[in-house]
Amino acid sequence: MAKRRKENDEEEEMDFKLPKFDEEKFLKKERRNIKTTFLSFLFGLLIASISFGFWTLLSGNDFRWELMLLFGVFSAAWIKYLFLRLNIDLTEFGRKGWFTTYAIYFFTWLLILIVLVNPPFYDDEAPYVEAIVLPDMQELGGTIEFVAKITDNAGIMQDDISFAINGEQIDDFTFDGKIFSYTFINPENTIGEFPFTLTVTDTSGHLAMINSSFTYSNETIRLPTPLGATTPPGPRVTYADTIKFDVSPQVSRVYYTINGGEPINATKNGNFYETTPEYEGWIRNANVTLRAYAEMSFYFVEPLALPSQATSAVAYNNTILDAQTYYFNVSDDASIGTKKSETVDMPGPQFYQVPGFEVAALIISLLAVVFLVKYRKKHRRT
Repeated sequence: MAKRRKENDEEEEMDFKLPKFDEEKFLKKERRNIKTTFLSFLFGLLIASISFGFWTLLSGNDFRWELMLLFGVFSAAWIKYLFLRLNIDLTEFGRKGWFTTYAIYFFTWLLILIVLVNPPFYDDEAPYVEAIVLPDMQELGGTIEFVAKITDNAGIMQDDISFAINGEQIDDFTFDGKIFSYTFINPENTIGEFPFTLTVTDTSGHLAMINSSFTYSNETIRLPTPLGATTPPGPRVTYADTIKFDVSPQVSRVYYTINGGEPINATKNGNFYETTPEYEGWIRNANVTLRAYAEMSFYFVEPLALPSQATSAVAYNNTILDAQTYYFNVSDDASIGTKKSETVDMPGPQFYQVPGFEVAALIISLLAVVFLVKYRKKHRRT
């Protein structure tokens, strides 16, 4: 029985013949594939050029990218008509051939359009300017810090920036390619409002302008009455007395010093910042002087692709120094100066997440594995 089965297997092996290779058919198919690939590429170039014309006409339209995408997708329907007009044999072209054709067209169109709508070929976007004044209200003797983050798709040089305070042009600001900064010291100790203008013009003539103002005032930081005498020896205070600071601008924290000692933080309570002589630094049975400060801290929101980039965030700070000195006569209570200063949570850097290249690589790898598995299964069936 086994011998007969072996003989049958040998007969089947002898009957098997390799199929004849049709060289002419193979060459014809390859020529067609080369033609369709080349034509898909050229058609993508043509539609990208037409799309660029529509892009310029739709300047300022909020749905410009969406309209371009629809135009690019629907224009793909002309590819089959183009092949037929050029008498290209589409016999056995199959889904794989059409998929390759449309993929070549679409990515050619998308790549060329992206190149055309960006500098140096085209620029219709004004520079983006995010500016902060630290602080917008200061006491005499303090400084004003101007910081602005300036970005533009064509790039900005220092000569493209104009800055004026109170109508006077300022030229000694600094600009490192993205961050504009300037320190105003008010040399004449002028009280009042100071208007300023920051203007940025890119290489295409598009303009971005910031118009605002800041103020110098002796009432930026105040201690409401009856506490806070401005002449010695000042009012008598106990550990239970609450000292309030009224701070006009929005600040990150308020602190003070006693006789020039270590800073003591005040805590926010409603519209005021409050403290008591319980905190360390106050001196029992003594006449003391108090100086008040308010600190501002600011971070620009930055893109974050990797966790390690969070350490590169830059903080911009400035301090309001109350020009007035306050005097107090401290009682001899045992609770004076026994409490630790409160901690204040300062603002930290903020980020928006951007996709990393490793995510794209992972997706491409997964797609490659899926296609490979499907191909092997299909090959086994064949």
